[in-house]
Amino acid sequence: MRLRLFSIIFFCLLAGNALKLNAQQISIVLGPDEIGENQSWTITITVQNERIKSYDNFPEIDGFRKRGTSSQQSVSIINGQVSNSQSLTMTYLPTKQGKYTIPDFTMKVNDKPIRVAGKKVKVGPPQQRQADPFQDFFGRPDDFGGRNETEFVDVKDEAFLAVRSNKDEVYAGEGVNVTLAFYVPRFNEAPLAFYELPRQLGEILKKIRPVNCWEEKFEIESIEGENVTINGKDYMQYKIYQATLYPLNSEPIRFPTVGLEMIKYKVAKNPSYFGQNRKEDFKTFYSKPKTIKVKELPPHPLRDVVSVGDYHLQEALGSTDLETGKSTPYSFNIYGEGNIASIEKPTVRTSSAFEFYEPNVRQDINHANNRVTGTKSFNYFIIPKEPGQYKVGDYFQWVFFNTSKKRYDTLRSNLTVFVKGESKKNLAIESNDAGSFYDRINGTENTIHHIRDDRWMRWTFNGFIVLTLGASIFLLTRKRQRNS
Repeated sequence: MRLRLFSIIFFCLLAGNALKLNAQQISIVLGPDEIGENQSWTITITVQNERIKSYDNFPEIDGFRKRGTSSQQSVSIINGQVSNSQSLTMTYLPTKQGKYTIPDFTMKVNDKPIRVAGKKVKVGPPQQRQADPFQDFFGRPDDFGGRNETEFVDVKDEAFLAVRSNKDEVYAGEGVNVTLAFYVPRFNEAPLAFYELPRQLGEILKKIRPVNCWEEKFEIESIEGENVTINGKDYMQYKIYQATLYPLNSEPIRFPTVGLEMIKYKVAKNPSYFGQNRKEDFKTFYSKPKTIKVKELPPHPLRDVVSVGDYHLQEALGSTDLETGKSTPYSFNIYGEGNIASIEKPTVRTSSAFEFYEPNVRQDINHANNRVTGTKSFNYFIIPKEPGQYKVGDYFQWVFFNTSKKRYDTLRSNLTVFVKGESKKNLAIESNDAGSFYDRINGTENTIHHIRDDRWMRWTFNGFIVLTLGASIFLLTRKRQRNS
């Protein structure tokens, strides 16, 4: 009754005075220099005249483990001026006795970096708790509005972590959409929050990503709840990973059990207007293992190379009326649902009636509505060389396994072209005429003859060189004798 009366008087004072707040002041205070092994050590963030909107993770400290956070708010009225403060305290428990160094660190609070100088902390033997000498005299501390240690209770939750897929069985190469998400009942009473999700997600993905699959990942920019119904019950789904996987072989896709650590708050058994009404704690949620069966494709000569999906053909031709020797563009566009990146170019049959250039390739892939769709375009240039009427489908075709029909299918053009003009099939040979030298080849005798022996010519030539050299030496000698 006294508490209610005080609250009414307090809020009346707030209503009767204008709020004049000072600029926000932020401080971070470290715990004592010495504690017992059975005592806790703390780091406290305090913000004056503002609430704590955001803050970095509290540092990890060697020799201590985090126990959880608690918060506290206070309001004071001095000379008619109202000021308030909010504090957030992280509690650390020592792992053993010893001397520990708390390194310097920086924390960002409300987007403002705060530099904190470290210190040394000694953890000694356990300390005995001293009894309150005034407790028996005053009775229960709550009787006079005094402070008593708040009792916190664990609220039962029905949340769970799960790997779910849109299919339990697929063909090799067929896509299966997989999500790893946290599910919370719509009317869940247990307060929960994510804890260091980027770090945990990196470790989870190392375990959960199968090595025998091609992955098309869905980017999750922010984690937002989505209403889903599971077994007739409403849940909020928080996706933390989503991808469409395409098995590269017939081995099963296996997802092991993974754990996600969450912040789960304990709530005060007797909540009050002032003080701490909930306390931070941790709980790890584990997913169940899951296996997706993979079937081999039916027998076919191209079973190991065909694409798998639900595809269609969209084509474009510059004109159906063509002229020999003049090029025209042709686009063979494959679109639909499947592993767009793995689509290979269509099979092109060579012909003396046409010349086909290698295609330019372009692909567009979309990730939306739990599906991977897109288009892969093959843009050709075609030069007709013979006049006549031709079906384009006789030259271009693309074989794939159709997942909607559960059988092999072929995409083939339905276009017909009409080519006019003179024949150009010999143009390439004429343009590469080698000249009259090669024209004489057909008139040259191809009988095999014995090569004649002409070694005497080499001996005669060598003898001539020797005689010339001897005459030169003789003349040079005679000239020296005359001069002497």
